[in-house]
Amino acid sequence: MKRNEVFCGSMGVLAASFLWGTTGTAATFAPDVNPIAIGAAAMGIGGIMQFLSARGLISIYRNVLVQQWRLLLIGSVAIGVYPLTFYTSMKLAGVAVGTVISIGLAPLISALLESIIDRKKLSMKWKMGALIGILGVVLLCLTKSGQQSNEIQMMYYKKTFGVLTGVLAAFTYALFSYVAHKLMKRGVASRAAMGSLFGLGGAILLPVLLFTGKSFLNSWLNLAVGMYMATIPMFIGYLFFGYGLSKINASMATTLSLFEPAVATLFAVIIVGEQISLTAWYGIGLIIACLFILTVPVLDLNLLTRIRKAIIAE
Repeated sequence: MKRNEVFCGSMGVLAASFLWGTTGTAATFAPDVNPIAIGAAAMGIGGIMQFLSARGLISIYRNVLVQQWRLLLIGSVAIGVYPLTFYTSMKLAGVAVGTVISIGLAPLISALLESIIDRKKLSMKWKMGALIGILGVVLLCLTKSGQQSNEIQMMYYKKTFGVLTGVLAAFTYALFSYVAHKLMKRGVASRAAMGSLFGLGGAILLPVLLFTGKSFLNSWLNLAVGMYMATIPMFIGYLFFGYGLSKINASMATTLSLFEPAVATLFAVIIVGEQISLTAWYGIGLIIACLFILTVPVLDLNLLTRIRKAIIAE
Protein backbone atom coordinates (compact mmCIF):
# COMPACT_ATOMS: atom_id res chain seq x y z
CA MET A 1 0.00 0.00 0.00
CA LYS A 2 1.23 3.52 -0.81
CA ARG A 3 1.89 5.74 2.19
CA ASN A 4 -0.46 8.51 1.06
CA GLU A 5 -3.26 5.97 0.57
CA VAL A 6 -2.65 4.57 4.05
CA PHE A 7 -2.73 8.06 5.52
CA CYS A 8 -5.95 9.06 3.71
CA GLY A 9 -7.58 5.75 4.57
CA SER A 10 -6.56 6.17 8.21
CA MET A 11 -8.08 9.65 8.31
CA GLY A 12 -11.34 8.24 6.96
CA VAL A 13 -11.50 5.61 9.72
CA LEU A 14 -10.61 8.19 12.37
CA ALA A 15 -13.38 10.50 11.17
CA ALA A 16 -15.83 7.61 11.36
CA SER A 17 -14.59 6.67 14.83
CA PHE A 18 -15.12 10.21 16.08
CA LEU A 19 -18.74 10.18 14.92
CA TRP A 20 -19.30 6.71 16.38
CA GLY A 21 -17.89 7.92 19.69
CA THR A 22 -20.86 10.24 20.08
CA THR A 23 -23.48 7.47 19.97
CA GLY A 24 -23.27 6.38 23.60
CA THR A 25 -23.70 9.92 24.86
CA ALA A 26 -26.55 10.54 22.41
CA ALA A 27 -28.32 7.42 23.66
CA THR A 28 -28.33 8.79 27.23
CA PHE A 29 -30.72 11.53 26.07
CA ALA A 30 -33.33 8.84 25.40
CA PRO A 31 -33.09 6.69 28.56
CA ASP A 32 -36.59 5.22 28.19
CA VAL A 33 -35.78 3.79 24.73
CA ASN A 34 -34.74 0.13 24.72
CA PRO A 35 -31.07 -0.30 23.65
CA ILE A 36 -32.17 -2.92 21.11
CA ALA A 37 -34.52 -0.33 19.59
CA ILE A 38 -31.71 2.24 19.48
CA GLY A 39 -29.42 -0.22 17.71
CA ALA A 40 -32.12 -1.27 15.28
CA ALA A 41 -32.99 2.34 14.46
CA ALA A 42 -29.38 3.46 14.08
CA MET A 43 -28.15 0.66 11.85
CA GLY A 44 -31.50 -0.26 10.32
CA ILE A 45 -32.43 3.20 8.99
CA GLY A 46 -28.77 4.11 8.45
CA GLY A 47 -28.24 0.90 6.49
CA ILE A 48 -31.19 1.56 4.20
CA MET A 49 -29.86 5.07 3.61
CA GLN A 50 -26.49 3.57 2.69
CA PHE A 51 -28.20 1.27 0.20
CA LEU A 52 -30.30 4.03 -1.39
CA SER A 53 -27.31 6.36 -1.75
CA ALA A 54 -25.30 3.64 -3.51
CA ARG A 55 -28.04 1.86 -5.50
CA GLY A 56 -26.61 3.06 -8.84
CA LEU A 57 -23.18 1.63 -8.08
CA ILE A 58 -24.71 -1.54 -6.65
CA SER A 59 -26.49 -2.18 -9.95
CA ILE A 60 -23.18 -1.80 -11.80
CA TYR A 61 -21.49 -4.38 -9.55
CA ARG A 62 -24.58 -6.59 -9.33
CA ASN A 63 -23.00 -9.63 -11.00
CA VAL A 64 -19.90 -9.53 -8.80
CA LEU A 65 -22.02 -9.14 -5.68
CA VAL A 66 -24.20 -12.11 -6.64
CA GLN A 67 -21.06 -14.21 -7.09
CA GLN A 68 -19.98 -13.20 -3.59
CA TRP A 69 -23.34 -14.00 -1.98
CA ARG A 70 -21.76 -15.98 0.85
CA LEU A 71 -19.66 -13.02 1.93
CA LEU A 72 -22.71 -10.76 1.62
CA LEU A 73 -24.77 -13.07 3.81
CA ILE A 74 -22.09 -13.35 6.50
CA GLY A 75 -21.42 -9.61 6.52
CA SER A 76 -25.08 -8.58 6.59
CA VAL A 77 -25.88 -10.93 9.49
CA ALA A 78 -22.88 -9.51 11.38
CA ILE A 79 -24.18 -5.99 10.73
CA GLY A 80 -27.61 -7.02 11.97
CA VAL A 81 -26.24 -8.43 15.23
CA TYR A 82 -23.62 -5.74 15.92
CA PRO A 83 -25.78 -2.74 16.95
CA LEU A 84 -28.09 -4.85 19.12
CA THR A 85 -25.16 -6.19 21.15
CA PHE A 86 -23.23 -2.90 21.13
CA TYR A 87 -25.99 -0.74 22.58
CA THR A 88 -27.02 -3.45 25.02
CA SER A 89 -23.45 -3.61 26.29
CA MET A 90 -23.36 0.16 26.79
CA LYS A 91 -26.71 0.09 28.58
CA LEU A 92 -25.55 -2.59 31.03
CA ALA A 93 -21.89 -1.65 31.49
CA GLY A 94 -21.93 2.12 30.95
CA VAL A 95 -21.01 4.32 28.00
CA ALA A 96 -17.23 4.22 28.45
CA VAL A 97 -16.76 0.56 29.39
CA GLY A 98 -19.35 -0.75 26.92
CA THR A 99 -17.68 1.09 24.06
CA VAL A 100 -14.20 0.05 25.18
CA ILE A 101 -15.11 -3.65 25.31
CA SER A 102 -17.01 -3.64 22.00
CA ILE A 103 -14.37 -1.72 20.05
CA GLY A 104 -11.21 -2.51 22.01
CA LEU A 105 -11.35 -6.25 21.34
CA ALA A 106 -12.11 -5.85 17.62
CA PRO A 107 -8.46 -5.38 16.49
CA LEU A 108 -7.42 -8.65 18.10
CA ILE A 109 -10.31 -10.50 16.50
CA SER A 110 -9.73 -8.84 13.13
CA ALA A 111 -6.04 -9.72 13.18
CA LEU A 112 -6.94 -13.28 14.14
CA LEU A 113 -9.34 -13.54 11.18
CA GLU A 114 -6.71 -12.27 8.76
CA SER A 115 -3.98 -14.51 10.12
CA ILE A 116 -6.17 -17.64 10.08
CA ILE A 117 -8.10 -17.10 6.83
CA ASP A 118 -5.59 -15.10 4.77
CA ARG A 119 -2.41 -16.32 6.50
CA LYS A 120 -1.27 -12.74 6.65
CA LYS A 121 1.75 -11.77 8.69
CA LEU A 122 1.29 -8.57 10.66
CA SER A 123 4.02 -5.93 10.52
CA MET A 124 6.11 -5.00 13.56
CA LYS A 125 4.77 -1.46 13.28
CA TRP A 126 1.17 -2.73 13.52
CA LYS A 127 2.02 -5.00 16.46
CA MET A 128 3.67 -2.14 18.33
CA GLY A 129 0.76 0.22 17.67
CA ALA A 130 -1.84 -2.39 18.54
CA LEU A 131 -0.07 -3.32 21.78
CA ILE A 132 0.05 0.29 22.92
CA GLY A 133 -3.57 0.90 21.90
CA ILE A 134 -4.88 -2.21 23.62
CA LEU A 135 -2.95 -1.30 26.77
CA GLY A 136 -4.75 2.04 26.64
CA VAL A 137 -8.07 0.22 26.34
CA VAL A 138 -7.21 -1.91 29.37
CA LEU A 139 -6.47 1.22 31.40
CA LEU A 140 -9.79 2.69 30.30
CA CYS A 141 -11.52 -0.46 31.49
CA LEU A 142 -9.99 0.01 34.93
CA THR A 143 -11.62 3.39 35.38
CA LYS A 144 -14.67 3.83 37.56
CA SER A 145 -17.20 6.49 36.71
CA GLY A 146 -20.31 7.50 38.55
CA GLN A 147 -22.39 5.44 36.18
CA GLN A 148 -20.12 2.45 36.66
CA SER A 149 -20.46 2.84 40.45
CA ASN A 150 -24.17 2.30 39.97
CA GLU A 151 -23.40 -0.73 37.84
CA ILE A 152 -21.45 -2.26 40.74
CA GLN A 153 -24.72 -2.45 42.66
CA MET A 154 -26.41 -4.47 39.91
CA MET A 155 -26.85 -8.21 40.01
CA TYR A 156 -23.78 -10.18 38.96
CA TYR A 157 -25.45 -11.88 36.00
CA LYS A 158 -26.50 -8.53 34.52
CA LYS A 159 -22.97 -7.16 34.56
CA THR A 160 -21.62 -10.40 33.13
CA PHE A 161 -24.16 -10.26 30.31
CA GLY A 162 -23.05 -6.71 29.52
CA VAL A 163 -19.46 -7.85 29.12
CA LEU A 164 -20.42 -10.86 27.01
CA THR A 165 -22.58 -8.78 24.67
CA GLY A 166 -19.64 -6.40 24.27
CA VAL A 167 -17.40 -9.31 23.25
CA LEU A 168 -20.01 -10.44 20.71
CA ALA A 169 -20.25 -6.88 19.39
CA ALA A 170 -16.46 -6.81 18.94
CA PHE A 171 -16.56 -10.09 16.99
CA THR A 172 -19.35 -8.96 14.66
CA TYR A 173 -17.68 -5.58 14.11
CA ALA A 174 -14.41 -7.26 13.13
CA LEU A 175 -16.29 -9.75 10.95
CA PHE A 176 -18.23 -7.26 8.83
CA SER A 177 -15.12 -5.07 8.49
CA TYR A 178 -13.23 -8.10 7.17
CA VAL A 179 -16.03 -8.98 4.75
CA ALA A 180 -16.31 -5.41 3.43
CA HIS A 181 -12.56 -5.24 2.84
CA LYS A 182 -12.69 -8.61 1.04
CA LEU A 183 -15.47 -7.41 -1.28
CA MET A 184 -13.46 -4.30 -2.16
CA LYS A 185 -10.36 -6.38 -2.84
CA ARG A 186 -12.44 -8.53 -5.22
CA GLY A 187 -13.29 -5.53 -7.36
CA VAL A 188 -16.41 -4.05 -5.74
CA ALA A 189 -16.34 -0.26 -5.28
CA SER A 190 -16.30 0.95 -1.70
CA ARG A 191 -19.77 2.50 -1.70
CA ALA A 192 -21.28 -0.46 -3.53
CA ALA A 193 -19.81 -2.93 -1.03
CA MET A 194 -20.89 -0.93 2.01
CA GLY A 195 -24.29 -0.09 0.51
CA SER A 196 -25.14 -3.71 -0.28
CA LEU A 197 -23.92 -5.00 3.10
CA PHE A 198 -25.67 -2.33 5.12
CA GLY A 199 -28.79 -2.49 2.99
CA LEU A 200 -29.17 -6.19 3.77
CA GLY A 201 -28.21 -5.65 7.39
CA GLY A 202 -30.73 -2.81 7.64
CA ALA A 203 -33.45 -5.02 6.18
CA ILE A 204 -32.74 -7.55 8.93
CA LEU A 205 -33.04 -4.84 11.59
CA LEU A 206 -36.21 -3.10 10.39
CA PRO A 207 -38.57 -5.81 11.76
CA VAL A 208 -36.73 -5.52 15.10
CA LEU A 209 -37.31 -1.76 15.04
CA LEU A 210 -40.99 -2.31 14.23
CA PHE A 211 -41.50 -4.42 17.37
CA THR A 212 -39.26 -2.47 19.78
CA GLY A 213 -39.24 1.14 18.57
CA LYS A 214 -42.60 2.50 19.79
CA SER A 215 -40.87 4.48 22.54
CA PHE A 216 -39.23 6.69 19.89
CA LEU A 217 -42.68 8.26 19.43
CA ASN A 218 -43.05 9.15 23.10
CA SER A 219 -41.23 12.47 22.73
CA TRP A 220 -39.55 14.68 20.17
CA LEU A 221 -36.23 14.18 21.97
CA ASN A 222 -36.43 10.40 21.59
CA LEU A 223 -37.23 10.80 17.90
CA ALA A 224 -34.36 13.27 17.45
CA VAL A 225 -31.94 10.84 19.08
CA GLY A 226 -33.05 8.08 16.72
CA MET A 227 -32.69 10.27 13.63
CA TYR A 228 -29.28 11.53 14.76
CA MET A 229 -28.04 7.97 15.28
CA ALA A 230 -29.22 6.88 11.84
CA THR A 231 -27.96 9.84 9.82
CA ILE A 232 -24.73 11.13 11.41
CA PRO A 233 -22.74 8.28 13.02
CA MET A 234 -24.28 5.44 11.03
CA PHE A 235 -24.85 6.86 7.54
CA ILE A 236 -22.10 9.48 7.29
CA GLY A 237 -19.77 7.62 9.65
CA TYR A 238 -19.86 4.45 7.60
CA LEU A 239 -19.29 6.38 4.40
CA PHE A 240 -16.00 7.49 5.96
CA PHE A 241 -15.32 3.96 7.18
CA GLY A 242 -15.98 2.44 3.75
CA TYR A 243 -13.54 4.89 2.19
CA GLY A 244 -10.95 3.96 4.79
CA LEU A 245 -11.42 0.22 4.20
CA SER A 246 -10.79 0.74 0.50
CA LYS A 247 -7.31 2.05 1.36
CA ILE A 248 -6.19 -0.01 4.36
CA ASN A 249 -6.72 -3.57 5.58
CA ALA A 250 -9.37 -4.58 8.10
CA SER A 251 -6.96 -5.22 10.99
CA MET A 252 -5.51 -1.71 10.73
CA ALA A 253 -8.98 -0.18 10.38
CA THR A 254 -10.28 -1.90 13.50
CA THR A 255 -7.15 -0.87 15.40
CA LEU A 256 -7.67 2.75 14.40
CA SER A 257 -11.23 2.40 15.68
CA LEU A 258 -9.70 2.41 19.16
CA PHE A 259 -10.15 6.17 18.76
CA GLU A 260 -13.89 5.60 19.34
CA PRO A 261 -13.69 4.59 23.03
CA ALA A 262 -11.41 7.53 23.71
CA VAL A 263 -13.95 9.89 22.14
CA ALA A 264 -16.80 8.14 23.96
CA THR A 265 -14.99 8.55 27.28
CA LEU A 266 -14.35 12.25 26.69
CA PHE A 267 -17.99 12.89 25.80
CA ALA A 268 -19.09 10.86 28.81
CA VAL A 269 -17.03 13.19 31.02
CA ILE A 270 -17.90 16.49 29.36
CA ILE A 271 -21.58 15.98 28.55
CA VAL A 272 -22.90 13.08 30.63
CA GLY A 273 -20.87 14.06 33.69
CA GLU A 274 -19.13 10.76 34.37
CA GLN A 275 -16.09 11.03 36.63
CA ILE A 276 -13.00 9.53 35.00
CA SER A 277 -9.90 8.53 36.95
CA LEU A 278 -6.31 9.45 36.23
CA THR A 279 -5.77 5.88 35.01
CA ALA A 280 -8.33 6.46 32.26
CA TRP A 281 -6.56 9.60 31.10
CA TYR A 282 -3.35 7.58 30.79
CA GLY A 283 -5.33 5.11 28.70
CA ILE A 284 -6.54 7.85 26.38
CA GLY A 285 -2.95 9.05 26.00
CA LEU A 286 -1.82 5.57 24.98
CA ILE A 287 -4.61 5.30 22.43
CA ILE A 288 -3.51 8.61 20.90
CA ALA A 289 0.06 7.25 20.77
CA CYS A 290 -1.25 4.14 19.02
CA LEU A 291 -3.02 6.26 16.42
CA PHE A 292 0.14 8.32 15.87
CA ILE A 293 2.23 5.20 15.26
CA LEU A 294 -0.27 3.74 12.79
CA THR A 295 -1.17 6.86 10.83
CA VAL A 296 1.93 9.05 10.47
CA PRO A 297 3.51 7.94 7.17
CA VAL A 298 7.10 8.86 8.09
CA LEU A 299 7.02 6.90 11.33
CA ASP A 300 8.71 3.59 10.57
CA LEU A 301 11.40 1.41 12.07
CA ASN A 302 14.14 3.05 9.97
CA LEU A 303 13.37 6.57 11.18
CA LEU A 304 15.70 6.47 14.19
CA THR A 305 18.48 5.06 12.02
CA ARG A 306 18.17 7.95 9.55
CA ILE A 307 18.17 10.50 12.36
CA ARG A 308 21.28 8.93 13.91
CA LYS A 309 23.11 8.97 10.55
CA ALA A 310 22.17 12.63 10.03
CA ILE A 311 23.55 13.57 13.45
CA ILE A 312 26.77 11.65 12.83
CA ALA A 313 27.17 13.31 9.41
CA GLU A 314 27.04 16.73 11.07
